[in-house]
Amino acid sequence: LFRSDTQEKVLYLTFDCGYENGNIEPMLDALKKHKAPATFFVVGNFLSTSPDIVKRINKEGHTVGNHTYHHPDMSSISTKDAFEKELKGVEDLYKEITGEAMTKYYRPPQGKYSKENLKMAQDLGYKTFFWSLAYVDWYDTDQPTKAEAFDKLLKRIHPGAIVLLHSTSKTNADILDELLTKWKEMGYQIKPLTQLP
Repeated sequence: LFRSDTQEKVLYLTFDCGYENGNIEPMLDALKKHKAPATFFVVGNFLSTSPDIVKRINKEGHTVGNHTYHHPDMSSISTKDAFEKELKGVEDLYKEITGEAMTKYYRPPQGKYSKENLKMAQDLGYKTFFWSLAYVDWYDTDQPTKAEAFDKLLKRIHPGAIVLLHSTSKTNADILDELLTKWKEMGYQIKPLTQLP
């Protein structure tokens, strides 16, 4: 899924989590303040280095989804065994940390996929999620300015948008509280992916 086909002013907030660099906790604070639910797509490295943050994400009612263990180009993985291994590694680690089974939501690294991949994910019980609004926020040393971020994230928002932000982004950490306020002022309501029709 890329978006929800709706005229209702609702959006779905998702984060891709490759590693922890001090920005995710301020984002979680902003989400908590606004009672905004989000889905965090995590990789193996994030789970193994940041179990306490994973527990906090879980405890505060957000969804944790699967972004594969090693973040490879999944479209080049052709065997079901290799595909399953990437997802299972994340599932097992998440269960070890939280004691709970992972929600079977999958986002392919860099959005790369093949038809076979989508079928493999489906066979493993996963729903695959992409996005309809993202911006270049993932370069640590070349972060967008606040003005650039707002320009993209306010002007391009649309009903049913699945928004992708990266949890490593200092800009996102700095603007999220204000961004959530502005979206609310524009009449948008944030819903969890679990409620996507």
